[in-house]
Amino acid sequence: MAVAAGDKAPDFTLPGTGGRSYSLSEFAGRPVVLVFYPGDDTAVCTKQLNSYNNELAAFEGVGAQVLAISAQDMTSHEDFSRRNGFGFPLLADTDKAVANLYGTLGPLGFPRRSVFVVDSTGTLRYVHRAIAGLTFRPVDELIEAVRTAG
Repeated sequence: MAVAAGDKAPDFTLPGTGGRSYSLSEFAGRPVVLVFYPGDDTAVCTKQLNSYNNELAAFEGVGAQVLAISAQDMTSHEDFSRRNGFGFPLLADTDKAVANLYGTLGPLGFPRRSVFVVDSTGTLRYVHRAIAGLTFRPVDELIEAVRTAG
């Protein structure tokens, strides 16, 4: 059964850009916006992550850390991040274990575009799993979700 708003966010540790690994638990005490995206260098994913990057100050203004997760390997992530200048880490979930924990895998095993807001206590306060994934959640909606998460 997939996690839902009000559930404790499953902890994880994944390799990420910047030459280190990231754990959800290391951000305890502050909100986290988990962005699951289907793939590096794809049209909608590039637009989505650039949108979040362009408004990174808004996320920082509410104390939120953005973490973007997909199944590509670190070489792909490092190249994608470098080309776009992302100010948040891209995490490699190559075996899709974290995507599975959060219920973001579609029927054919491909990750669906999904966003989760984890509050400062580690509780999921906002959950959005896209069906088709042709659009993405706007920054202002995510900022409001962080604000109401408390």
